Amino acid sequence: MARRPMVAGNWKMFKTAGEGAILTQNIEQLVSGVWDEVEIVVCPPFTALKSVSTVIELDRLQMGLGAQDVHWEEEGAFTGAIAPRMLTDLRCDYVIVGHSERREYFGETDESVNKKAKAVYAAGMVPIVCVGESLAVREADETESFVRSQVRAAVEGLGPEDAASLVIAYEPVWAIGTGRTPTPEGANDVARAIRATVGATFGQPAAISMRVLYGGSVKPENAHMFFAEPDIDGALVGGAALEAESFAAIAEAAR
Repeated sequence: MARRPMVAGNWKMFKTAGEGAILTQNIEQLVSGVWDEVEIVVCPPFTALKSVSTVIELDRLQMGLGAQDVHWEEEGAFTGAIAPRMLTDLRCDYVIVGHSERREYFGETDESVNKKAKAVYAAGMVPIVCVGESLAVREADETESFVRSQVRAAVEGLGPEDAASLVIAYEPVWAIGTGRTPTPEGANDVARAIRATVGATFGQPAAISMRVLYGGSVKPENAHMFFAEPDIDGALVGGAALEAESFAAIAEAAR
């Protein structure tokens, strides 16, 4: 089956509410011609979710909205955390879970990533699960086994229908924000391993349906090379998502 490409922009800790609304409008003007062929998703910081959601709703944009993190509990005494239903209330469609920056700086583990993925599904959204190896793992030639282990831990306890709608972003940690990237063929090998891991757990139909994105220094200049690979279904874009022109160029490459 043909999987619809996705280009998701992770704005990280950039853009105020007002700046996010303007960026969303600017993106819309540049990508409106690719809506039917490419799913466009923007993932602002929590403080900009409301303003971006309002722009998407009022302008009737065919654009998905994602959050950058979530807590797995429905509510409670978790100061600074955001519950899943708080995100659905803002009409979020997706939530990034397990980004390497969350794992490195905030102590996220495979177990917490799994809890968050389950909570996202339970709230009616879809997780974008991030996996990827460090430079040390890569140099030890253990990339595939490491990433497979992350995937198995993330999907434990999910059902086949959840797995079929899952989005997994392969982001080699050593490539994020460094300007360095794996070869497109190398990234596709890992994407194929991710798909095979899901297939071994949930069956081939789920593996064929789920989408695998590439992330890590994705730019307009290199995006088309990754998108040409058969097991890569789009990109989770970092720095290049902060400018409408570069993000739109990546979306065009996905088409």
